[in-house]
Amino acid sequence: MHSFAGAVGRSGRSVEVGREVIRFNPLGLNEGATPEAQLWTIMAQIQQELELRNRAEVLVTDRAVIDNFAYFLRVTGGTDPFDVRPLIATWCDTYDLFVRLQPDVPLRADGVRSTNDRFRDEIETILNAILPTYVPQDRLVVIRASEVTEAFDWGALLERLVGPAPPGETPIPQTVALHPTLWD
Repeated sequence: MHSFAGAVGRSGRSVEVGREVIRFNPLGLNEGATPEAQLWTIMAQIQQELELRNRAEVLVTDRAVIDNFAYFLRVTGGTDPFDVRPLIATWCDTYDLFVRLQPDVPLRADGVRSTNDRFRDEIETILNAILPTYVPQDRLVVIRASEVTEAFDWGALLERLVGPAPPGETPIPQTVALHPTLWD
């Protein structure tokens, strides 16, 4: 996420980076989450995106609402007790590009994310099922996580998102903005 945001800034476009809202969830997370905790995460994600989306040309987030919805569906057993499906469908239309990292690397403990392979596989199975419904194929890019290294070339992805750089124009790099949000 930060590497891509840096590429956006180096291209001369202003960029905002959204924080991973689950880290601030007061109601529980990962395997211990409740339906209410996952609802909080969905709403916090949308709130953050509303706060940040007009501050720059490009908003880059670690997760999209569809990711949070997968966790919601896992904890609710596929039901929708708060009737958020219409909101998810509408909100997914606000994204210009979804980048899905296929998890082909070992999980690493960071103090927040689960390191449980079974839990990750459950979420990935749900995402496989719901992505075709909520994410248009032409706005989805799938990359293996192992491909994203220091040497990864973000240029093609950036061009897909914002178009090619004007010929003969040298972009003036922009800073990557990390403005405080409600949780800071």
